[in-house]
Amino acid sequence: MVFYIVLAFVIIQRLVELVIAKRNEKLMLARGAYEVGASHYPFMIVLHTGFFVSLLIEVVFFSGQFTPHYIWLILFLLLQMLRVWCLVSLGSFWNTKIIILQGANVVAKGPYSFIRHPNYLVVCLEIAVLPLMFQAYFTAICFTILNFIILSIRIPLEEKALKEGTNYTAYLERNNVKQP
Repeated sequence: MVFYIVLAFVIIQRLVELVIAKRNEKLMLARGAYEVGASHYPFMIVLHTGFFVSLLIEVVFFSGQFTPHYIWLILFLLLQMLRVWCLVSLGSFWNTKIIILQGANVVAKGPYSFIRHPNYLVVCLEIAVLPLMFQAYFTAICFTILNFIILSIRIPLEEKALKEGTNYTAYLERNNVKQP
């Protein structure tokens, strides 16, 4: 039973995030922003949808572990707090797509003052932690690898777009980062 509650919570959370992302996308596009890397976005949708399907199938038909291991559950809840901190810190700049507002300052507050892409860290950890909570090892391993592959495409695209389209130099100076 707990498995279905956790799964429903995460799916509802993701659907709410998609609504927020769509709203933010409209706001940014109205301000003159543009999208980068649209060609890989459908693969991300397939990856994340496949993750939930795989998790459901593996838990229901193979692991049968419907009660979470509480250490994993606590870690998962901490990740949710970090996820919310990421979204709040980025405000209208947060999106599931790469949306660049020409000349904008790169956000360097909240968790972004400590790590370059904390939201991707959260997603990577969630993709491992959520299945491990219910002993869905195949889903944890398979989708962690697939997520790393998609992020190995996405993060360089996003970094390049930020460097070319935003006030990236100000970000580097604010955070005492030497330019490569």
